[in-house]
Amino acid sequence: MDESLSHADISSDSGRRRGGWITFPFIIGMRQHIYKNKTGALGGLTLAAGGWISNLIVFLIEEFNVNSIDAAQISNVVYGSVCFFPIIGAIIADSFFGSFYVISISSCISLLGIVLLVLTATLNSLKPQPCATGSKLCQPTSALQYAVFYTGITLASLGLGGTRYTLATLGANQFDKPKHQASFFNWFFFTLYSSIVVALTVIVYVEDNLSFKWGFGLCVIANLIGMAIFFSGSRFYKFDKPQGSPFVGFGRVIVASVRKTSLQLSTERKNYYYGHDGVTNKVAAATLSKSFRFLNRAAQKIEGDVKSDGSIAKPWSLCTTQQVEDFKTVLRIFPLWSTALFLATPIAIQSSMSVLQALTMDRHIGPHFKLPSSSVIVIVLFSTSMFLTLIDRFLCPMWQKITGELPSPLQRVGVGHVLTILSMAVSAVMESKRLKIVQEHHLQDQPGTIVPMSIFWLFPQLVLVGIGDAFHFPGQVALFYQEFPMSLRSTSTAMISLIIGFAYYVSTGVVNMVQRVTGWLPNNLNNGKLDNVYWMLAVLGVINFGYYLLCAKLYRYQNVKGADGSPDPDS
Repeated sequence: MDESLSHADISSDSGRRRGGWITFPFIIGMRQHIYKNKTGALGGLTLAAGGWISNLIVFLIEEFNVNSIDAAQISNVVYGSVCFFPIIGAIIADSFFGSFYVISISSCISLLGIVLLVLTATLNSLKPQPCATGSKLCQPTSALQYAVFYTGITLASLGLGGTRYTLATLGANQFDKPKHQASFFNWFFFTLYSSIVVALTVIVYVEDNLSFKWGFGLCVIANLIGMAIFFSGSRFYKFDKPQGSPFVGFGRVIVASVRKTSLQLSTERKNYYYGHDGVTNKVAAATLSKSFRFLNRAAQKIEGDVKSDGSIAKPWSLCTTQQVEDFKTVLRIFPLWSTALFLATPIAIQSSMSVLQALTMDRHIGPHFKLPSSSVIVIVLFSTSMFLTLIDRFLCPMWQKITGELPSPLQRVGVGHVLTILSMAVSAVMESKRLKIVQEHHLQDQPGTIVPMSIFWLFPQLVLVGIGDAFHFPGQVALFYQEFPMSLRSTSTAMISLIIGFAYYVSTGVVNMVQRVTGWLPNNLNNGKLDNVYWMLAVLGVINFGYYLLCAKLYRYQNVKGADGSPDPDS
């Protein structure tokens, strides 16, 4: 989404140096003048993942005889796990192997998991028999069937976790200019959502109208194509070099500062440790900031801390000033990260509940086509993809002309908060209308009966949340990537995945609590009060937005020239 995506840029990189836009078609997979592939590693691997995970609720209900609310809860747990695993992959990439090798291994693990899902969907011995028509008595699922199914889910989830956001880091590392990195993230999310749109339409349609074995089989093919394209571009990649776990350094900062609690802080620069390189590191290392001053003791030298050659004698008693400042950076950004958690939780609940709502509604589009219930989420992804283009090509340049600068990541995230709150309110109004129709036709006690209401009524709320995603998700990734220490680049891009993972787990807890306390969410949604749940989420969203505004007001950019013009070393 940047003018630098040109033939000239690709040619200038070719054969001379690694990195740059020449790597773009292999990592992202957009069509270029030289490289004609229409899909890349991200496109293929996302298509494979979207194909099996997007229709998981329906697969559980139809193939494993699971109740609807239970299926939604299981799906949320799986989504949460899928979003937690990128942090594991990111830490391994940052600390030991680098992004390329983590992506390579993870894509193979993903392939193995999806193959097991194909076997589960294909072999009758690996899934329970369907329930008898009109009966609630179903054959129980055996331990072997559960074992194979959940092993496949686990492997596919681990593989997805090690590839998706690690690809974002590998791609951003190919560029030196923040402008190009920001443009890359826009393209990353555009391709991510576009691939999931294809999965939710084409692959889910195959699963619903042919069989799950053919749909999962397409996922295997997509995974293989993504792997092949990714490996074919390896000669162009600029590889990142891991330098050991930064989290060990953070632990040392905590331990060293606690050990020196009684030490009086010095105001003399010479009393702090800048590293083994002496003068060189004194120039490169950041000056210790005034915030979290108690941590500065970790870098303050006392007798016996430093050897005669300038190296550290007691690693858990002394740290470099850079390690202290890196840890402070993570602490400063944590409040903003927590606001994103409470932003993503309503989205997670809305995602699963929208599928259950769609199951009760008229899903016909025209006389012959019936939209699969899981595909209703495609509206979110489609609107996100389209609005990402509008933001990058029109809204951001327009904002720059008016104000003289591009919108900051915090401003983009703030707009996403507002749109998500509005989406929850619209969801409540639409569900109230659906329940009114249910009452008019006396369908409260008729589970499985289709309500005479078109699925198009769900589209406005899904479009709003999709536009909100286009603002806040890329804004958060750009903020974390640019603000986190260099040693945590892979972890920074995976932070958004950690947010989503926590959100799915929190959403599961919220739904369980609502079920126990209120009775708003019975298995038969026609006899429930889902609209009240949406109103509750809207109110919580308003409270969280107030918390976000406070955190954003107090935050000062460390590595990026933001709204205040420049970094504030004394923040």
